[in-house]
Amino acid sequence: MIGHQLGGRYEVIERVGGGGMALVYKAQDLLLNRNVAIKVLRQQFVHDEEFIRRFRREAQSAASLSHPNVVSIYDVGQEDDVHYIVMEYVEGKNLNEIIKERAPLQVDEAVHIASQIADALDHAHHNQIIHRDIKPHNILIGRNGRVKVTDFGIARAVTSTTITQTGSVVGSVHYFSPEHAKGIVTGEKSDLYSLGIVLYQMLTGQLPFLGESPISVALKHLQEEFDEPRKFNPLIPQSVENVILKSMRKNPQERYQSAKEMQNDLETCLLPERRNESKVDFPDEDDIDQTRVMPAIKPEPRGMTSTGTMPVMDTDTDENSSKPKKKNWKKPTLLISLTLLILVAMVGVVWYVKGMLVVPEVTVPDVVNQTEEKARQMLEAEGLVVSNDVIRQYQENVEPGTVFDQSRDAGDVVKKGTEVQLSVGAEKTKTPMIDVKGDPYTEAVKRLTALGFKEDQIKRKDDFSNEVPSGSVISQTPGVNEEVDPDVDEIELTVSKGAETVKMPDLKNHTRSEAEQMLKEKGLVLGQVQEESSYTVEQGKVTQQWPVEAGADVSPGDKITIFISTGYPDQALEYPFNINVSPKEVGKNSKIRITYEDARGKNQEWGTRTINSAQVLTIPLVLAPNENGAVSVYRDGKFLDTYVVSYSEAKNGTVNVPSIDPEQNTQAPPANTPDPGNGDNGNGNGDGNVDNGGETDPGSTPVDGEGDNQEGDTSAMKTDKGPGKHKEDKKKGVINASGRP
Repeated sequence: MIGHQLGGRYEVIERVGGGGMALVYKAQDLLLNRNVAIKVLRQQFVHDEEFIRRFRREAQSAASLSHPNVVSIYDVGQEDDVHYIVMEYVEGKNLNEIIKERAPLQVDEAVHIASQIADALDHAHHNQIIHRDIKPHNILIGRNGRVKVTDFGIARAVTSTTITQTGSVVGSVHYFSPEHAKGIVTGEKSDLYSLGIVLYQMLTGQLPFLGESPISVALKHLQEEFDEPRKFNPLIPQSVENVILKSMRKNPQERYQSAKEMQNDLETCLLPERRNESKVDFPDEDDIDQTRVMPAIKPEPRGMTSTGTMPVMDTDTDENSSKPKKKNWKKPTLLISLTLLILVAMVGVVWYVKGMLVVPEVTVPDVVNQTEEKARQMLEAEGLVVSNDVIRQYQENVEPGTVFDQSRDAGDVVKKGTEVQLSVGAEKTKTPMIDVKGDPYTEAVKRLTALGFKEDQIKRKDDFSNEVPSGSVISQTPGVNEEVDPDVDEIELTVSKGAETVKMPDLKNHTRSEAEQMLKEKGLVLGQVQEESSYTVEQGKVTQQWPVEAGADVSPGDKITIFISTGYPDQALEYPFNINVSPKEVGKNSKIRITYEDARGKNQEWGTRTINSAQVLTIPLVLAPNENGAVSVYRDGKFLDTYVVSYSEAKNGTVNVPSIDPEQNTQAPPANTPDPGNGDNGNGNGDGNVDNGGETDPGSTPVDGEGDNQEGDTSAMKTDKGPGKHKEDKKKGVINASGRP
């Protein structure tokens, strides 16, 4: 599947997970340019029509859910035998991985996660969707701490169709509700039972029921009671344990009546007034109807035997004579025993009172600021007794193990043996640091002040982050679970300023290597390199950049696509346009200036030439089928005329060569008309000398005036594209005396 495109839109990048029913891949949505997760149905299910029908129906139902704690469903599709669901991709870990890494979790963190799950279940239940497979594997925790519940609807199809398939239920049997294990209809309260197990596992690091096989675990859900979570983690408040006990009742009627009710209980269970609430009490089903009406036990008739017959008596005299003897001895014996007991007690009381009256008195020594061991020795040396109930608590400026108070003041005179209670200094109890990463800064400050920190102890540091939203905490010092003292310790929070941005450089008219270097200096990456023809950009240089224009903000690491010019398009026509020019007066210097426009752009400057005789100047034009050329001529600063060159005429070679005569401001007659100033067979001589800043103009051709059909070389014509830039004209032409080719 890696590298495959599903639906012509989703390009599979890598596999990120899987279960007994489906495999999950990370993919790129090419249309919307975002990452998505794609769940692909395993091959063993693709031919089960009933399963596929429920799979699609449940996926469509899940797609109707819209909640911040529910993974969004984007698309459902099929390609050949591949059935897939496209959903939101969450950057982060699933809850099962987090539990394996650092269980048991902090109580407030676990309660916060469970509350978000309950919120998601409440939304689903209101939309008549039962999850039926709540477990840590299906709970995703984003990097910003947001909880996302996934696999909505799919579990229903699995449990109803593949309950007996190997591997389909093994992963979930530890989170089954009793009614789920029985195979009867499950409802909203089954999800709450599973959520209770998830909370149990977060707080204790273990599952409530374990067994050698899935069947044995399922039977324990039905028949056995679980060990209470506080047995494994005494730090769990009773109010939180009560939530677990109520959600995991085997009788659904004794559980929470709705996910909303459970969410409300989770949101208030950590309030100070609830932390020490009494343990929740439920009626014991085994004690119900235990009272039974027992039949009366009738005494057997005196003297009856086991057979019901009366025994034969020897004589009445013997029986009657034995009874008086027993009665006569009981009363004297009892009276004597009581008398002796009373006498012993009286002697003991007298001895005790006498002992108390003669107990010596002692003076209580001062043991404050002594070590506990030394204080005991001093008190015992005086005959006093140190109470076993020593008070140990933190006191400012008191070293741990040092006595800071005593129940009997120093100098008091007391009886020997009097008990003295000591108060001894102890180490200050530190608090485990909570996790505020991903929280908005203001929310993080609230949580830390609730822990006992003052706002001036919380230091803020801002930094860029491409992963954490602006204003949220990137990192914290001290780290999570480190022991801190809210009275003295300082907290440093690094807060995101959002993604770092740089200004996009202008890559146009630069070579590929130059563009790549410019991107590298800004921390950007050269992506695709494409080619395109261009009239305006030289071959081998950048014509455009995508998707960001020059000067815009862009994040370091972004990929930029560039387009490189391959030169003129195939239909472009490079045409050397010749024009005959003469000075205003023959023999005197005139400055000729020429501008032009063609497919490369408008208002292009060809240059200026100083002449004192007739010259043929060549202007190299680039023409396009829909773009004519035009040449404008100025003499001595005065505009003379503009000459249009069409693509079709240039291609067919039918362009007239215009001529600018002395003292003439408009186009001369056609070139085959005799020049009244020179004549067809005149002997005028054009020496070709041009004043162009001290250089001879190679683009002008002298006309010798010695008759028709004289050849003039127009090679080495150059196009002036700016100071010092010329392009050699590759065409040559033959010029007659009038300048016409």
